[in-house]
Amino acid sequence: MHVDDCFLLGYIVKTHGTKGQVAAFFDVDFPEDYEDLESVFLEQKGRLIPFFIESIEPQNKGRFIIKFEDVKSIEQAETLRGTSIYLPLNELPELEEGQFYFHEVVGYQVVDAQHGPLGIVKEFYDLPQQQLMVMVYLDQEMLVPVIDEVFVRADHEAKVLHVNMPEGLLEVYTEPSNPNEADDLDESGEEEK
Repeated sequence: MHVDDCFLLGYIVKTHGTKGQVAAFFDVDFPEDYEDLESVFLEQKGRLIPFFIESIEPQNKGRFIIKFEDVKSIEQAETLRGTSIYLPLNELPELEEGQFYFHEVVGYQVVDAQHGPLGIVKEFYDLPQQQLMVMVYLDQEMLVPVIDEVFVRADHEAKVLHVNMPEGLLEVYTEPSNPNEADDLDESGEEEK
């Protein structure tokens, strides 16, 4: 199994108890969808290794206590601390019409309801405070907040992501950063001396 065929489910936070259990965090919108997992892939030395689950106990806010079949001691569990947890893409829950997973829309054309075609989706950043879409707009990277009001729907057949850009966001990327900068240029675009 390769990382490109999987999605990041979460990571192992720490050990739990003395018999090889670990505390894991599932960084997904609906952690309850993953309460009955039988196996996961753990990233070790750049490779994904299958680990079979003996027991999994939901805690709160995406946290789980997991006991893997072949992890019998706290020492073995300690080697898993900080390890990323993956599942195959085909295990993602089905979405409703027009909804999308981030990895699905990379490379899609972004079309705004007001301004028409804008650019291409490059990637997504999953930051602690905010998720951001990176779009190539006018030959530069533009950051767009991932909020329901912005993203209308994805047309997977046409490979188009329909959006309603927040007011003023496009201008941030098209107007000079220094208001006097435009005044300092002559008609040829050369800076006046």
